[in-house]
Amino acid sequence: MNKYYDKLNDEVKEYFSILSPEFPEWLLEYIDTPEMERISKISMSCGTDYSKCFNVRYWYSNLDHSVGVALIIWHFTHDKKQTLAGLFHDIATPVFKHCIDFMNGDSETQESTEERTTDIIRNSKEIMSLLERDGIKLEEVNDYKIYPIADNDTPKLSADRFEYTFSSGLTFFRVWELDKIRKMYNNVVIAKNEDGIDELAFKDKEICEEYIHTISRLWPEWVSDKDRTVMQFLADMCKSMNNAGYLTIDDLYTLSESEIISKFFNCDDDYLSESFRKFQKADTVYQSSDFVDEKYCVNIKAKTRYVVPLVLTESGTIRINKVSKKANNEINAYLNIPKGGYYTYFDFVFIPYEKGYAKRLLKEND
Repeated sequence: MNKYYDKLNDEVKEYFSILSPEFPEWLLEYIDTPEMERISKISMSCGTDYSKCFNVRYWYSNLDHSVGVALIIWHFTHDKKQTLAGLFHDIATPVFKHCIDFMNGDSETQESTEERTTDIIRNSKEIMSLLERDGIKLEEVNDYKIYPIADNDTPKLSADRFEYTFSSGLTFFRVWELDKIRKMYNNVVIAKNEDGIDELAFKDKEICEEYIHTISRLWPEWVSDKDRTVMQFLADMCKSMNNAGYLTIDDLYTLSESEIISKFFNCDDDYLSESFRKFQKADTVYQSSDFVDEKYCVNIKAKTRYVVPLVLTESGTIRINKVSKKANNEINAYLNIPKGGYYTYFDFVFIPYEKGYAKRLLKEND
């Protein structure tokens, strides 16, 4: 079909065929632009691919996620503008994805890196040329939040939320097989929610219950001690490299993850490069009620990611937690688990560099 599609592994190709039995070939030209190619080198797993604390099954890029979102939107709407907005929604994603939100102090909402989207699209000759050819305006595709099928507020079900629960459950923490994804996905339609707005909804209560039962195993993994600690370490590593002058903020949005990691290893600062090597060797995250000296010790809260889908009933569309005690209990069980508020640490020392660190070091060496 094209270079991007041909390079996909067989499971992802089959997964995409579930999301849209016919791949919209008009989308391929947009996928093949340099700006979209860049995010093929950024993992959806927020840097956990590089830690022994995790066993990510295979590489699934931010481009793969973006294509998956676009395919879901296309399948349900056959609207080019909405589909492209879904494709472009992560075009501004930096390396290590939401780790950079952690670096910006935005671990709980994880939206701090979205502001570059419009500029990246506007400055792309290839994308703007394609949009002009297709009679589509920039403002119709630069913010997927204007399309409720593409994105909406947690805990509603959107194409974005639907896709990452499927793909994370295939690659990051295995809770799905393709047959189950097909069963869940084919039970979904567009319906009006309680606000009269279009939203993805399940036709059958039992299948929605099965969906909740499955993904409720995945939710805790996104806020686990090891997940938060790994992401914060990568955030602190990037911030330290920036403060030390080895990495610019623009590098985070223009280079690949492998290029950034190469900078970690090859910078002139042995403390930084050795700290990253220690991180790569660490396979355990520890927990403490108090700060632990002489360790990489942090206290980080994470974003609560979950969904409470609509289900069709004789009385209209209703949230699954209102009609299923089982689903309600599983949702509440997740909402009630601790998601931070205590210390976690690696068994090695790493003190992130703050601005002005060079002057501090010089003073210590006097």
